[in-house]
Amino acid sequence: MTYVIAQPCVDVKDKACIEECPVDCIYEGQRSLYIHPDECVDCGACEPVCPVEAIFYEDDTPDEWKDYYKANVEFFDDLGSPGGASKLGVIDKDHPFISALPPQNQDH
Repeated sequence: MTYVIAQPCVDVKDKACIEECPVDCIYEGQRSLYIHPDECVDCGACEPVCPVEAIFYEDDTPDEWKDYYKANVEFFDDLGSPGGASKLGVIDKDHPFISALPPQNQDH
């Protein structure tokens, strides 16, 4: 099991979760943040600091956002396990599911 970043993060990317993550497993794409499923230690430190409530434990992800689990996992298909987000910086891509979304959360 792992944590998932869902729709409320798209086009917001507050990054408070990145600062709280003790294992540096939250990576930044162009429009959203992604939690690496193999690097996450399930500590939950990221969830309460997210100001837009976009982070969910995998089993607790609302039904309307279940596709975000797949997007979080598949985002890393070609990246593998880099062993820490901070050394990569912003990754110049998003999962196709995220890329295809219209602009989101414009009121933030």
